Amino acid sequence: MTGFIDGLLNVSPIVAYIAVFCLVFAEDAIFVGFVIPGETAAVLGGVVASRGEVQLGIMMALVVIAAIIGDSVGYEVGKHLGARLVKTKVLARHSEKLENAQEFLRRKGGSAVFLGRFTAFLRAVMPALAGTSRMPYGRFLAYNAAGGFVWGIGFVLLGFLAGNSYEAVAQAVGRDLAVVIAAVAVAGLIAWHLRSRRRQQRRRAANQRQD
Repeated sequence: MTGFIDGLLNVSPIVAYIAVFCLVFAEDAIFVGFVIPGETAAVLGGVVASRGEVQLGIMMALVVIAAIIGDSVGYEVGKHLGARLVKTKVLARHSEKLENAQEFLRRKGGSAVFLGRFTAFLRAVMPALAGTSRMPYGRFLAYNAAGGFVWGIGFVLLGFLAGNSYEAVAQAVGRDLAVVIAAVAVAGLIAWHLRSRRRQQRRRAANQRQD
């Protein structure tokens, strides 16, 4: 892993863009996350940007797009392969975690897709489980895009701010940090939802007054 990290930090800008995009995409589309977590690639993308070798905005955009597209491919894989996917060797080794993930999806629905983005195992399997469960794609995409946006920008910025201290950050990137980022994201979504409800209530009140 160290050799891979050092290699990624010393390649040309175009190769860095492509490598980070492909790793984030593949994590959810074909379960590469079991080997190299996508958050590591996102953080390293931010580190490369902090060195002035790539543009921060472009790197963030690529990571967000890769996360959303990768999840969508994973969703289609789950939708078309269904139960056969769960029986593959890759997932059979994690049967207990997989059952917990399926139960989490049943209880939380779309929220599980959003929150799953911040946990390595769930990030790798949740899109496929959502497809297997036949969650409507429009609903999946909305939560997937929200999670990909918050996660992608958050971890790339983390790497950018860390700079050469990326090793310490990479060790810190895990359950605790993911929970903090997810909590901030959920708080933001709740605030947005409450504001939307208040707007709707004001509109209804205004319509009633007009009637």
